[in-house]
Amino acid sequence: LDARVIRASGDPRQRFAEDKLRVLRGIRFAARFGFEIESATWEAIRDDASKIHAVSAERIRDELVKIFTHPSRVRGFDLLDASGLLRELLPEVDALKGCEQPPEFHPEGDVFVHTRIMLELLPAEVSLPLVFGVLFHDLGKPPTFQRDETGRIRFNGHEYVSAELTRAIMGRLRFSNAEMDATDALVRNHMAFKDVQQMRVAKLKRFLARETMDDELELHRVDCASSHGMLDNYDFLLAKREEFANEPLIPPPLVTGHDLIALGWKPGPKFKETLDAIQTQQLEGALKTREDALL
Repeated sequence: LDARVIRASGDPRQRFAEDKLRVLRGIRFAARFGFEIESATWEAIRDDASKIHAVSAERIRDELVKIFTHPSRVRGFDLLDASGLLRELLPEVDALKGCEQPPEFHPEGDVFVHTRIMLELLPAEVSLPLVFGVLFHDLGKPPTFQRDETGRIRFNGHEYVSAELTRAIMGRLRFSNAEMDATDALVRNHMAFKDVQQMRVAKLKRFLARETMDDELELHRVDCASSHGMLDNYDFLLAKREEFANEPLIPPPLVTGHDLIALGWKPGPKFKETLDAIQTQQLEGALKTREDALL
């Protein structure tokens, strides 16, 4: 402890054979406490990285959560990478290495470098969906990579591919459905921020009202700060949040399905279309009373 060194007791290979999770736990301790890993122990961790699959998904998940939700997450990320454990446990993240990005938007480098910088820019305290949303948000870039006839790099629809990969990884590691759904929302929606200044008021209010919006905003902030540095959409949304703060973003509906039935309507597809149209006008201030809406 005084020497700030992580060292297996006795023969490290024997210790890791007794419990193969110890290679991952050694990484976590070294990251959390800022200790160095003794050379023989480190060599054994690297040699035994491929044996981690013998450990249950739940135990692996718990160690990864502790590594990535801790303020020392970047050192943990680097040690996972250097040891070979990242490649074994999160091959989809390892595949980000060498995936080029348009230099005009991403002067920082490839997708792997971009993701690491985002982890570095996060605040010390993070939610589980936020940190894994950052880690997984661009997983779809390698499979959607295209270079058009002008030489410009594109990743059309990468957010949807990233979301599917996110669900596959989190399912593999036995995350809860709630954790999976929240992380999926961050990943799937992260490209929508580019359009916020063109949104109509109703759409913008619905956008801001999402349960995951606090984490989505933070992911967007570090996404921009780690690349092109333009935070105009982030600042716009903060200003709009303040502007809308005096009333609920989504107020109680002026008209419900019961009202439509009372007017003689038969339930069907037109119900939702009509109720959505009324809510849109309500959110934009065109309808203010139930009486006006019923007219």
